[in-house]
Amino acid sequence: MASYLFLCLFLFFPHLHASSFLGSHSCSHHEAASLIQFKNSFSITQTVHAVRYCSHIVGFQSYPKTNSWKEGTDCCSWDGVTCHHLNAHVIALDLSCSRLYGNFPSNTTLFHLPHLQKLDLSYNDFNLSKIPSDFNNVSLKFLDLSHSNLSGPVSRSLGKLLQLSDLDLSRNQLSGQIPRILGNLLQLTYLSLHENQLSGQIPRSLGNLLHLTNLDLSRNQLSGQIPLSILSLTQLEYMRIDGNTLEGSIPDEVTAFPNLISLDLSGNLLNGTLPSWLYTAPSLKEIYLSQNQFSGNIKEFQSKSPELIWLNNNKLQGPLPSSIFQLLNLTLLSLSSNNLSGVIELSMFSNLPNLNYLDLSYNSLSLTSNSTSSVNHILPNLIGIFLSSCNLSEFPQFLKGLKSLESLDLSCNRIEGKIPQWMQEVGNDSLSYLNVSHNSLTEVEHFLWKNIAVLDLSSNLIRGNLPIPALTIKVFLISNNSFNGEVSSLICNASFLRILDLSHNNLSGTIPQCFGSLSDSLEFLNLMKNKFYGTIPPTFAKGCNLSNFNLNGNLLEGPLTPSIFNCKGLEVLDLGNNKINDTFPHWLGSLPQLQVLVLKSNHMHGSLCVNSSKSSPFFSKIQIFDLSSNYFSGPLPVEYINSFKAIINLETIGSTVSYMGMYDYEGSAFYTYSIGIAMKGQDMELVKIFTMWMIIDLSNNQFEGEIPKVIGKLNLLKGLNLSHNNLNGGIPTSIGNLTSLEWLDLSSNRLSGTIPNRLEDLPFLSSLNVSENQLHGQIPQGKQFNTFGNDSYEGNKGLCGFPVSKGCNIIESPPPNVLEKDGSKSNIAFGWKVVLVGYGCGVVFGMSVGYVVFQTGKPKWLVNLVENQQREEAKKKVKVRQSQQ
Repeated sequence: MASYLFLCLFLFFPHLHASSFLGSHSCSHHEAASLIQFKNSFSITQTVHAVRYCSHIVGFQSYPKTNSWKEGTDCCSWDGVTCHHLNAHVIALDLSCSRLYGNFPSNTTLFHLPHLQKLDLSYNDFNLSKIPSDFNNVSLKFLDLSHSNLSGPVSRSLGKLLQLSDLDLSRNQLSGQIPRILGNLLQLTYLSLHENQLSGQIPRSLGNLLHLTNLDLSRNQLSGQIPLSILSLTQLEYMRIDGNTLEGSIPDEVTAFPNLISLDLSGNLLNGTLPSWLYTAPSLKEIYLSQNQFSGNIKEFQSKSPELIWLNNNKLQGPLPSSIFQLLNLTLLSLSSNNLSGVIELSMFSNLPNLNYLDLSYNSLSLTSNSTSSVNHILPNLIGIFLSSCNLSEFPQFLKGLKSLESLDLSCNRIEGKIPQWMQEVGNDSLSYLNVSHNSLTEVEHFLWKNIAVLDLSSNLIRGNLPIPALTIKVFLISNNSFNGEVSSLICNASFLRILDLSHNNLSGTIPQCFGSLSDSLEFLNLMKNKFYGTIPPTFAKGCNLSNFNLNGNLLEGPLTPSIFNCKGLEVLDLGNNKINDTFPHWLGSLPQLQVLVLKSNHMHGSLCVNSSKSSPFFSKIQIFDLSSNYFSGPLPVEYINSFKAIINLETIGSTVSYMGMYDYEGSAFYTYSIGIAMKGQDMELVKIFTMWMIIDLSNNQFEGEIPKVIGKLNLLKGLNLSHNNLNGGIPTSIGNLTSLEWLDLSSNRLSGTIPNRLEDLPFLSSLNVSENQLHGQIPQGKQFNTFGNDSYEGNKGLCGFPVSKGCNIIESPPPNVLEKDGSKSNIAFGWKVVLVGYGCGVVFGMSVGYVVFQTGKPKWLVNLVENQQREEAKKKVKVRQSQQ
């Protein structure tokens, strides 16, 4: 009993040193030697991340505790060591945040401490070591190995620590399945395997842990269903299994989890209706079930305990239950992105005095605000309101008087006219986020919000001069409006500005020179589709942080400024559709992060050949390389093709997201990059660039010579356009190596020879154009070639076989007409398959098996595209350049 009381004192008063409890007893020589040997197994390092995490998150100071361990001194006086107050046996060892680095010995001398009851080695770096298999040799009650860079499976030996009450292995790189033997730890009250790489199903044996109060299996790769045995955990207070791929329904029993306080199953694939106990659990305060596939209605809550309800991004339907408006303790309600319906009078929330955050976005709800007499008493404590796509036609009157509002989202509604004057008083000192995009606003006045950080006015009908936001602005989005006039240099006073999107307006004048100086903070600058003229700002700061720079579709002239080279983190550079007159900027090839380069439709000229003696790689991370519609000449750039390591699949693409882009200043919102490209004669904007997209477009230039065989090394290439040049020779058979290729355009050259049969083996090739060349022989038959029409081959008098009319004097059966479906024919633009992939505030389409995402401002063209109207495309002509000269 004395030993137990002492351990409790240590756990609850860790600041007290062991010597405060000890008399004259000293630890044994054997235990001291074991600790010294353990110390000598590691070196001391100072990992910045671990130090910061310990101090800011855990609240402990990170320092090398083992520096105080000296041979010949009493180990009970050493930092992190606690001894029994009577017999001086080492009973607890706390080396958390001790900067230990090295491999964890499989036969560690810690196992020579038979009286050890507590072991905390968290927040160190054990260099991907495995958990030792002999932990059962000690009588541990508390074991914390979290955040220690351990790998391998969870050791089965841990299942033999029958006295263990706390086990924390979170934030490592552990893999494999959760051992069933952990179900033998019948004294366990705390189990955390959070943020590892564990897979397989949750073992049913965990239902044996009847004393468990905290279970955390979140952010792993667990699959299968939640076992029914989990209903046996009646003492459970906190359950987190979010961020896995669990499926099926949540086990249900009306009286389940009587002590549960917090439930987090978000970010799985769970389905079915919400369990009945969710509405009756007497202690349940926090409900996190977002980003699943739950369906059915939200039923009436019997318990009044809920404080946080996250049910967003599911398939819930029907009206809101009236009981929600009686949850007096509710502080957060998030129901966005469901199929909820009905009319909601906002005054119904007046009974919720503690409500801070309300999100009803993206449902089929209609909100009304009929009462304005007691506005200040309806939602007095609201900090965040998100009512996107709620069928609003005006700014809700209940916003008046909300002096403490921090975030407001009214995007994707039907609000017309101008922002009312009284909105200037809403959150005047506190509002930091305002999104009114995708409405029909026509006018804005000066912004008076003093602390605004994110302001999104994009996709409205706003005219007039560009307003200048407060100096606190970090994200400023006004794209797709009708702003005109020049951009005032006063905008450069916003020294915290990181993301600026002024694209698709009628802005004119020269680009403010100060943008170059602002580039040390600015990371995202999109000015495309305006009327800017003059030159690109000549000077970019040496600390330039730009990652996305888009000037496509303006009237810019002159040469490129070499100071762009200061932007070492530049990922996307789009200068297409301007009047830039320069030779090819070879120095761009040394930008280490450049992934997308678009210089199309300018007045650029000269050869792309480089000095082969240069050893540094060019464009090693390039994925999209578009130099089309210029005046480049000479042979195709073999040196560059050899250096395209990302397309050759030699350069690892480290992105964890699907699209190219960047997160905002808080990491909560993701802004995608966009570029302007041409496909089959149609200019379009890729508003989302897939990270796996690989495209080369050198069309409409004056390149000559043969297509180099080395082009067959570009294993990941999806699109290749070399049309409208002066290329000769044959089509290299090495193109048959491009097994990811989806479209290939070699038209309008002087190519000769036959079409290589190896092209039949390109499984994803959905579009082919070799028209207007000097090819001859039989067209390859079968597979993808059965889908290509006559326009893919016209202008080659020597070609024969399907689908051209000229036969090859061999007997061949007619191929199936795979273009026909339900009696109609699809012959759209190069054989593109058009798929509707989403509808939000606008229309977004996927092109080529859903890869290309683009926007267009031509409704007639869109209608024609969607309806698959058959149009016989005229022969391609060499581009008329006189208008540009």
